[in-house]
Amino acid sequence: MGGRRHVPGPEHVIDVFVYVVVLNLTAQYAPEVITETFTTSLLVALLLKLVLEVVLAAKRKAKRRFTAAQTPLGKAGGLLTLAVLLPGSKILVLELVAFVFGDAVSLGGFFTVTALIIALLLARLGVRRLLELPEDRV
Repeated sequence: MGGRRHVPGPEHVIDVFVYVVVLNLTAQYAPEVITETFTTSLLVALLLKLVLEVVLAAKRKAKRRFTAAQTPLGKAGGLLTLAVLLPGSKILVLELVAFVFGDAVSLGGFFTVTALIIALLLARLGVRRLLELPEDRV
């Protein structure tokens, strides 16, 4: 029978709008970042929102496991997970965007997408604080 349906809160909608602004500003000033149309940039922002939410949840889980680990092997496992997750998430973003949007979108290379993701997360944090919306703990 019907379970509860998850309805995104206003902070998630605002995040997508913030991502669109940051993405379009980046495309304007970084020649290696290309989004052919505004509609495409909106869809890329939505994809980035979904991917970054999953990555942030995985990062929080890995940090909890690292903190809770009682043995050196457990600590090493948590640290290894974080070490793979951090660069792996950027590669995931690049590959997903290339798969979904093909030549219509380019986020540059690894370092450009890393800078873009940092800018997205900082802008999101700034707007959430400005509007007093709930922050996800990174």
